[in-house]
Amino acid sequence: MENILEETKFLMKKYKIKANKSLGQNFLINSEVVENIVNSSEITKEDMVIEIGPGLGTLTKYLLDKAGKVLCVELDTKMIKILQDRFLIYDNFEVINTDVLKLNLNDIIYENKKQGKIKDVKVVANLPYYITTPIIMKLLEEKLDIKSITVMIQKEVADRLIETPGGKNTGAITYTVYYYCDSEKIMEVPNSSFIPEPEVTSEVIKMNLRSKPVVDIDNNKVMFMVIKSAFMQRRKTLLNALTNTKVFLNKEEGLKILNELNLNENVRAEELSIQDFANIAKSITERKK
Repeated sequence: MENILEETKFLMKKYKIKANKSLGQNFLINSEVVENIVNSSEITKEDMVIEIGPGLGTLTKYLLDKAGKVLCVELDTKMIKILQDRFLIYDNFEVINTDVLKLNLNDIIYENKKQGKIKDVKVVANLPYYITTPIIMKLLEEKLDIKSITVMIQKEVADRLIETPGGKNTGAITYTVYYYCDSEKIMEVPNSSFIPEPEVTSEVIKMNLRSKPVVDIDNNKVMFMVIKSAFMQRRKTLLNALTNTKVFLNKEEGLKILNELNLNENVRAEELSIQDFANIAKSITERKK
């Protein structure tokens, strides 16, 4: 790979570009990181890659060489001209100037797969730190027809996303990712890999979408509501947290459900498996019938 730092400086100077702090822009300049992201994504000519927030197109350039199609979603209008100038000669390049959170990705994926040239869809992105969680949740909760998500995000958030439920970094989002994905850490990325340098360390992770969720439950909305409520008051016992947030009608009902499921009344949210949460959700649903 050529000198990405020099290329980035050239583009910033040519187009009079400065990183937009409000959009969380940090331009990647480490070729080893780019190579690892591209290789770990396992892209083929039968794949369409959705790249969220391509910026100057550092990753885009290498994705275009590997993929059947690269669809870039970029919010910053200034970046659109750069991307078009750089990549319009590629017949497998498309860019949309919009907020990915407002985009109907289901329709886009359907239309592209309908043409018969694309077998799988993969998401690859260097995500802005300030909006990481909403984007990940959108990609998972909308049940998109995608095979994998390879992203570079803040290390602290990455560790929580790929943690096994019950681990030290467990949060509510840990269970959501685990429910939908089999995840792995690819590499840590020092802040010197960007200009300007962010204040935090980054991490590349890959989430492979499961063919079916890891637990069998009719209404996963109830389960995720239980998980969210439990972690809203994570310092409290599960019983108190779910009573305070009205998930349990009262403490007596909560105790009854925990006893039926052989769960200790002093257990805390992060100690539960995803199956435990599924069982609680099933008990709550059955009691409302």
